[in-house]
Amino acid sequence: MSDVSREDFGFETTTDDVLEGLDLGGQLALVTGGTSGLGAETARALASKGASVVITARNVPKGEEVAEGIRKTTGNANVEVEELELGSIASIRAFAERFNAKHDRLNILVNNAGVMACPFEKTSDGFEMQFGTNHLGHFLMTGLLVPALIKGAPARVVSVSSLGHERSPVVFDDIHFEKREYDKWASYGQAKTANVLFAVELDRRLKDRGVRANAIHPGVIMTELARHMVPDDLTMMRERAAARGTELKMKSVEQGAATSVYAATAPELEGRGGLYLEDVHVAEVDDRENAPGGVRSFAVDSEAARKLWTVSEEMVGQTFDF
Repeated sequence: MSDVSREDFGFETTTDDVLEGLDLGGQLALVTGGTSGLGAETARALASKGASVVITARNVPKGEEVAEGIRKTTGNANVEVEELELGSIASIRAFAERFNAKHDRLNILVNNAGVMACPFEKTSDGFEMQFGTNHLGHFLMTGLLVPALIKGAPARVVSVSSLGHERSPVVFDDIHFEKREYDKWASYGQAKTANVLFAVELDRRLKDRGVRANAIHPGVIMTELARHMVPDDLTMMRERAAARGTELKMKSVEQGAATSVYAATAPELEGRGGLYLEDVHVAEVDDRENAPGGVRSFAVDSEAARKLWTVSEEMVGQTFDF
């Protein structure tokens, strides 16, 4: 039994702390990027409380290994694996078709998969890799699953963003770095800002139908997401933390996934949306230079959120009428 009070949730809170006393039986959850790190832990935690869980994987055999591990450790047999490549519109459409044919509803969607600080690359559809995968892939996939979310209402959508969103707003006149020099961290920041803006606009569009959307910062965790990082990147992160008057503190995977699980399940968030959470609580807007946390105002700007939605529809060639 956990002795952590919900009012005391913070940096060290784990997924099991968040789920203490909750029953997710009868709920269907979808977690993208569920083969390692935060995605695998998020899926495990939700399954441990009785939710049926679908995890997406680029590598299906690896996904099946993870799913089998979750089935064994939780005693929950209802863990499925679906192939999904978020950098491919064709893969996203095929996945959504399979999911909607198999499931008539969806209660929890955790948009967790992503890439971070990779060298310049394009998706198969010609989008800059970080924006294309982290934002556009989830934008299209979520839109195609909205009918299932509405049927599953009250439903929740969680977008995994990052404090790294502070690095850049969405640069609408050069999203794909066609005119400016590519900067892997500016690209990451732009994509993570897009994750927050997407939650803001999705929540505005769906809240009257019982679907709420929030974005979260999980903290700093060394997972496969960091595979493109070099020693200089870690030094830079420590220097930025020092400039904020803090030190670079790492979380365990169980602590890192806690905020996602909290956003997906916490009773105290019922009926709330368009928010940004960190350290298992709702964060405030903070535009101070070197602010140690919080969300920058450009990431929750409703006009920018609507503009991003329209631009995203044009890019993926799909208009949503909700």
